[in-house]
Amino acid sequence: MQFQKARRVDLRNHPGFSEADLEKRVIDDPGILGLGDLVVRGTQRRLPGGGRFDLLLEDPDDRVRYVVELQLGPTDASHIIRTIEYWDLEKRRFPNYEHVAVIVAEDLTSRFFNVVYLFNNFIPLIAIQIQGFEVGGTLALFPTRVLDLGVIDDEEVAEPTDRAYWEKRGSPDSLRLVDRVIADVVQQLEPGLQAKYNKHYIGLADGAAVKNFISFIPRKRYVVLVISLPQSDETTDQLEQMGLPLLAYERNFRNYRLQLTDEGFDRHKEELRGILAEAHERFGR
Repeated sequence: MQFQKARRVDLRNHPGFSEADLEKRVIDDPGILGLGDLVVRGTQRRLPGGGRFDLLLEDPDDRVRYVVELQLGPTDASHIIRTIEYWDLEKRRFPNYEHVAVIVAEDLTSRFFNVVYLFNNFIPLIAIQIQGFEVGGTLALFPTRVLDLGVIDDEEVAEPTDRAYWEKRGSPDSLRLVDRVIADVVQQLEPGLQAKYNKHYIGLADGAAVKNFISFIPRKRYVVLVISLPQSDETTDQLEQMGLPLLAYERNFRNYRLQLTDEGFDRHKEELRGILAEAHERFGR
């Protein structure tokens, strides 16, 4: 195996790269942002009364739309305000969809990170830092999600709901898969744990005691399995070797996330059992 040194490049001042090139890369492969299996619904989307935003992405299974603004170089206050303004306008125009604001910038400075974090308490907002590296004459892009929706947070008061809510938002099949994971793996680790239905996710609880070493976000055709573990090469390798779709690691909340189907669970139950046992053992440390 050969190794090559990667050189960090300034995308904003790169002679062969522009914001239009970044937009094209995302259009060609929306998965580069690590937001899941999304489709492009609009580019340079104009809004009533003037203004336009870079991209509108959509999760067709879950009727969630992402209002995306791109910026090379460091983000600034106008970039943040503009993104939130466009998100609000789209949300008002199409209230039948959930909308999430997404800021993508080359440099999310600590000064503006604090501002973005304040907005995140009131607005569904994701911030992604995208950096460029040159490797052997090829330009590679590396996105890192530095601020997420924060829906899996035991410190917040989770808004309770019920199974029917998730059968409608996801599907009966995806709920049955959640049942299988809990019965076949979770309850083998701790028999008293049951599903706890919240508005943004399905967690685990034993009576009043919440124990979200894993949690679930059911979709129409699969379940996003959220595993609370610190990021490590060993765990990442184990998950990648299974071949299950692995979403971007949530650094803020120390969560691995993967897309799980019945077939994937049947094939990799034992490997998942080991990883979930480690998450259970580490929970609360």
